[in-house]
Amino acid sequence: MIKNHETSAANTDSASGRLQALGLALPELRENPYYVHHRTVGSSVYISGQLPYRDGRLLGQGTVGRDIDLETARSLAHDAVLNCLAAAVRAVGDLDRVRIVQMLVFVASTPDFGEQSQVANAASELLIEVLGENGRHARTAIGVAGLPLNTPVEIQMVITAA
Repeated sequence: MIKNHETSAANTDSASGRLQALGLALPELRENPYYVHHRTVGSSVYISGQLPYRDGRLLGQGTVGRDIDLETARSLAHDAVLNCLAAAVRAVGDLDRVRIVQMLVFVASTPDFGEQSQVANAASELLIEVLGENGRHARTAIGVAGLPLNTPVEIQMVITAA
């Protein structure tokens, strides 16, 4: 899905321009009374786990490998990582300053699914396409029994300002 836009995005100088060239925009994050979207400690910024919301609506529910197929899960990871980027921009002020240190991708999946890394790749591909070298990161993809609101994907990050 992302690969169709690589040429136009790669020719843009800024991360914001590359995001726009992909036809994407960072979403507005809704406040939550129980947690913050990010917390800065020293030079590290911890991004709270983000779900695949768009326009205030959760985009999917279910378990990957049973209710949700691989391509749908990849699409949901794409939306969750956009929410992470929105939180990152809140923390450092500008998309061009965001540098991803680590990404944790949680996939609610059946015990025999085993392709959590393929779900995570959708998020990694978008980060690298938009942020370039600042989007390359350490990563863990984990299969779990369940996630909040029965969502199939949740993404958490550690970033720093570049």
